[in-house]
Amino acid sequence: MNVRRSAAALAALGVLAAAAPATAADASPSASPKVTVPAGLYGRTDPTYDGVWRQSLALLAQRTVGYRPAASAVDWLTGQQCAEGGFAAFRADTAKPCGGKDGAQPDTNSTAAAVQALQALGGHDTEIRKALVWLSSQQNKDGGWGYTPGSPSDTNSTGVVAGAYAGAGQDPAELRLGGKSPYDLLAKWSLPCDGDAAGALPYQPDKKGKLTANADATAAAVLGALGKGLAAGAGKAPEQGYVCANSGKPLTPAKVANNASAYLADALDGDGHLKSALPGAKDQPDYGNTADAVVALAADGWTRSAKKPYAWLEKNAAKWAEQSGPAAYAELVFAAHAMGDDPRDFGGTDLVRALNATGPAPQAASPAHARTKSAEDDSHTGVWWIVGVGLVAGIGIGFLLSGRKKKARS
Repeated sequence: MNVRRSAAALAALGVLAAAAPATAADASPSASPKVTVPAGLYGRTDPTYDGVWRQSLALLAQRTVGYRPAASAVDWLTGQQCAEGGFAAFRADTAKPCGGKDGAQPDTNSTAAAVQALQALGGHDTEIRKALVWLSSQQNKDGGWGYTPGSPSDTNSTGVVAGAYAGAGQDPAELRLGGKSPYDLLAKWSLPCDGDAAGALPYQPDKKGKLTANADATAAAVLGALGKGLAAGAGKAPEQGYVCANSGKPLTPAKVANNASAYLADALDGDGHLKSALPGAKDQPDYGNTADAVVALAADGWTRSAKKPYAWLEKNAAKWAEQSGPAAYAELVFAAHAMGDDPRDFGGTDLVRALNATGPAPQAASPAHARTKSAEDDSHTGVWWIVGVGLVAGIGIGFLLSGRKKKARS
């Protein structure tokens, strides 16, 4: 299943996140919204569990293909930010403070996705700085992040947060608590080369510390280890061959990604797609996780291995996206982008038109959209200059340090 998009809903139901796959992870838990869908938000289903996530993916996908998202859509996203900097899945009443007994609870996945979207949009350094400071305060002593404050680290959350920092110009290797970085955690959880799950990663260890391969977590680990975000482009082919987790040799982030990509390639080699099933139900195609795996493989340079699952998505995934909404369309846009394909002709479906139709109309694509690398570098430098000045001036530093010291003592 797609853990990032389902964790909050499953937690609310008291279900272990890695135990109950979903075929349409971006769909609302109910057909009829329990709350009024706000103006500016993409999608028409209940945003309680995925409002910020689906909005962030929609805006990021639009920007990736050259559109300037509507101001009302961007304002809705920035208006969801909590005073401390994090983002909750959805704040029905933004006048009510986050946290506490009745307030919306910020989470790392919504926050990291929002950071990636705002970074792509440009002009939101203040919001990004606040979000990154909040994320810093949520890092666990093992170097990773959990879904909610105080929860154990998981691979999906660690991967998407690492991608957010990398996109803002911060090397995830420098994000250390207790001497551990997110790369240390990913290397620790990389399964050894013996067995069918060689190179895979778990969502998180079970109560006994056992590591069980999880395809979506493995895809998230690839992007996190590479320091790439949700809308990653194709990378260069890596050096082939394993450096096993139990070989006694250093397991670098690049090797973690390479081993994980090899696992994904093997998992997709048969039917060309990943599968999921509810307990007691028949296996079903997992469109979202397959799209995530395509992005991960392409980002790591395994484009040849990604061709078969991408072709399967082109043939089969349009109906799933229509039923599931804007985040699903965005995932397919990311897959097309990673493969260097045109999302406007995705197996006969114009993914961009379909995505744009789920919310406020963006401004038309411009040939001048593409930014130069130097411009991107300037943007990253600007964000981190603001972070540095803000911390030196005392803006957020008390919150940042107190949170990290508290975790270090626990």
